[in-house]
Amino acid sequence: MLDAIEEFAAFLDAQDEGSTVVHSLVVLFERPGHLDEHRFESLLWAQLQRLHDLDVRRGTPWSEDVATDPDDPRFSLSLAGHPFFVIGLHPGASRIARRFDSPVLVFNSHRQFDRLRADGRYAKMQAATRARDIELQGSLNPNLADFGTAPETRQYSGRAVEPEWRCPFHVRGEKPN
Repeated sequence: MLDAIEEFAAFLDAQDEGSTVVHSLVVLFERPGHLDEHRFESLLWAQLQRLHDLDVRRGTPWSEDVATDPDDPRFSLSLAGHPFFVIGLHPGASRIARRFDSPVLVFNSHRQFDRLRADGRYAKMQAATRARDIELQGSLNPNLADFGTAPETRQYSGRAVEPEWRCPFHVRGEKPN
């Protein structure tokens, strides 16, 4: 999986700055199929921790674009030196938009989000996504927050986490200056 993420990060970094195409990497898992939200969240963070630990063993530095503290509002997961926002989907999700037949992790580039913000497309895309969420679910996902206003880690699993929730992920190895 980390090899695929490295290839994806290299592909993203090679894109023309003016490109208007948005890319995501989707990783599907065959098992486990029957998960409640707490179990999925636990597996999600265990998987992301294993990926990070392997990334560190490969000598890859943390992206300088984002914070290393998962409870910092400027944090994003760094893999292959690239900052990612991760979206978890699974059959037992309470939010309809987060349901899928099998467990899924979607890796979205924060650098793409930055380009979308710069050219004005991000706000339009965000408004459309939130409108669809309200139409589908009847309410806006309570975990949604704009980047830099709350820890994004609260959104990864899709579970409505408690106010006192703290991310179980730990950055290892050397941190950039």
